[in-house]
Amino acid sequence: MTQRRLATTLGWLALPCLLVAGLLAWYVTREPATPFAAEQAAKPDPALVSRGEYVARLSDCVACHSLPGGKPFAGGLEMATPLGAIHATNVTPDHATGIGAYSLADFDRAVRHGVAPGGKRLYPAMPYPSYAKLSDDDVRALYAFFMNGVQPAQQANIPSDIPWPLNLRWPIALWNGLFAPTTPYAAKPGQEALWNRGAYIVQGPGHCGSCHTPRGLAFNEKALDEGGAPFLAGALLDGWYAPSLRNDHNTGLGRWDEAQIVQFLKTGRNQHAVVFGSMTEAFNNSTQFMADDDLAAIARYLKSLPGDAGRDGTPWQYQADATNERLNSPGGHTYVTRCATCHGLDGKGQSEWMPPLAGATSALAKEDASAINITLNGSQRIVAAGLPDAYRMPAFRELLSDQEIADVLSFVRSTWGNHGGAVDAQAVGKLRGHTDPASSSPIILHMR
Repeated sequence: MTQRRLATTLGWLALPCLLVAGLLAWYVTREPATPFAAEQAAKPDPALVSRGEYVARLSDCVACHSLPGGKPFAGGLEMATPLGAIHATNVTPDHATGIGAYSLADFDRAVRHGVAPGGKRLYPAMPYPSYAKLSDDDVRALYAFFMNGVQPAQQANIPSDIPWPLNLRWPIALWNGLFAPTTPYAAKPGQEALWNRGAYIVQGPGHCGSCHTPRGLAFNEKALDEGGAPFLAGALLDGWYAPSLRNDHNTGLGRWDEAQIVQFLKTGRNQHAVVFGSMTEAFNNSTQFMADDDLAAIARYLKSLPGDAGRDGTPWQYQADATNERLNSPGGHTYVTRCATCHGLDGKGQSEWMPPLAGATSALAKEDASAINITLNGSQRIVAAGLPDAYRMPAFRELLSDQEIADVLSFVRSTWGNHGGAVDAQAVGKLRGHTDPASSSPIILHMR
């Protein structure tokens, strides 16, 4: 009697478990809805292809899906993740190794939902949570460009290094359900057209939040638009600190006006800063190619995002405190002999060519990764309007010890009113072991 009752109980328990398992299997294998399911790709239209090339520039597709010296969009770039390395895929129209067999609906599901044909889930290193906000017209144009404006390249994709069972992809469907948007950007009726255009670019194709928004425990962006305070509030990513793009006085754009934001995105520099780190590739291959109206829209939107004084700290003010005593300290001595020629004894740099260190975000942020990384490894060359920059930050990893770098950065981050804090030699050593010198050859890829 007891055994029969146990069997009955187990049977009743098995039924809901089977239902849950069935629902889970359906959820993780279903194909996302697409407005292009019944739409056939139109004949190549030069105007549509050209429009798609511009959307690809807005989206900076070439930076991740290409390698220096390789064919555009042929993939292969290694990207580190907390679980292991993954490699960008071949997105040329090659039928064997690329996306040549993709229909418009397949392309849309991959770009805006992170689902490749056959239901294979893409890792969110592909910024589909941002690309989900692309308009239908921009997806259609992007597809026309990749199918008709990109040269096919037969290059096999490189498998990821993520070990089993962490490489199982069905849980990504659950992650998407929690953290990834599913609808295109909708214009805010209370905002002007310029603001809405800027919001669309920043949140969607520009995927600025992928780097500049802090992430949660599930590696999700903590906010995807201006409705969340963490949106674009600055984040540590892959050995660099992507600063706040909000109106934070110290670590953001609080001291920049709209014209200075446009100048920075168009030329790679302004009176406050010069592009470096990961932003160099974004500038070299994306922002400088944007239309002036779109740059103005980005600036209008970013300047509407309020800062947070509680997070940002006491507003920076310049102080002429580089006294002889400070300059004769170990860090001060290194600064005078290694850095002052370009950045000045007063820390103010030289016009727009040598950026100031007085008031620099890297000298005011609590995160010191960017300051350490660029000192160790130097900067990649900037190419603006086809002309390589004559000036670049040299790498000091072979010239200075961990302690010397820590000393000079501690000097910079505590002088001229800077209050970023001291740098520890162990932090320098850690980044020394996990980073490489910047190439003197810029990554500039002509998409066609």
